Parts: sequence; C-alpha cells; structure tokens
Amino acid sequence: MIHLEKIDSKNIWDIVNLKVFRYQKNFVAENWVSIVQAYGTLDSDAAAFPFAIYNDKKPVGFLMIGYNEASLYENFADVETPKSLVNNYSLWRLMIDKRYQKRGYGREAVKLALDFIRTWPCGKAELCSLSYEPENEVARNLYHSLGFVENGEMDGDEIVAVLKL
Repeated sequence: MIHLEKIDSKNIWDIVNLKVFRYQKNFVAENWVSIVQAYGTLDSDAAAFPFAIYNDKKPVGFLMIGYNEASLYENFADVETPKSLVNNYSLWRLMIDKRYQKRGYGREAVKLALDFIRTWPCGKAELCSLSYEPENEVARNLYHSLGFVENGEMDGDEIVAVLKL
C-alpha cells in the first residue's frame, strides 16, 4: 500500500540514496538537493513539505509539495516567475527509484499529494502547479491523465501545467 511519510532522522538517508536511471537525471533533482531547498524555505514566504513515498515499509520514492514557491524566484534574476506559483500549491518534486518504476507508485503518490494539499496546510488556493522537461513524455502523460493542463507558462526551460483545486 502506497503512503507518504514525513522526512525525518529515521528515513532521510534511505530517501537520499534513492536514484533514477541515468537517462532520467536531467528530469529531476537529486533528493538531497530537494531536501536542502525545503530547508531554505524556512525564512521565506514559501513552504515546502518533503515526503518519502513508501510501499508498505519499503521506501520507493520522494515527493515534495510547495506553497507560494514564487516567492523564492526573487533569488534568480534571470528566470521569470510562473504566475501559477503565486499563492498556490505546487508539486515541486516527484521521483520514483529506478527499481520501483512502472508499478503505478508515481500515480498513487500524486493522488496522495493532492489529498494532502486539499487539507489546505497553508490556506486555500486555486491551483496546484507543476513543471516538467519538454522531452519527459512519461511525466507529461502521467500529469495529463490526472487532470493537469499546460497553461502556456514556462519555468525556465520546463513546461508548466496546472490543476484547479
């Protein structure tokens, strides 16, 4: 059974050590980078919720939800802030370890992420936003099948898609 658990001292190294296939490395940041980014939101108007994805007791992936991620873009003068990130939730990261891909874990994890978002941990919002590399057809197909629609925005070189909450 797929479920999410907060990242803590008991599971952090299991999650940091999860890996994707070599050809997927350009599609997602390493988990330790995401965890550092989550810590970096503590003194900002953004929030991050990093989660381990488990199948029963086995860690199989990593997911991070963001809120108001747009407030972090002031640190990057050369990147235009997607408007859909302003005071909205985001599926900031999703990765499934290479040993556990193609089993439906990513789909179930996104559904659980949306359930968490709809508890409104940072208050109500209109959208959940995410982005993916244009050549990542697997991500595009997954997100489209869950109702995410491209809105014409770009996040750097990545395509932005949104889901109305």
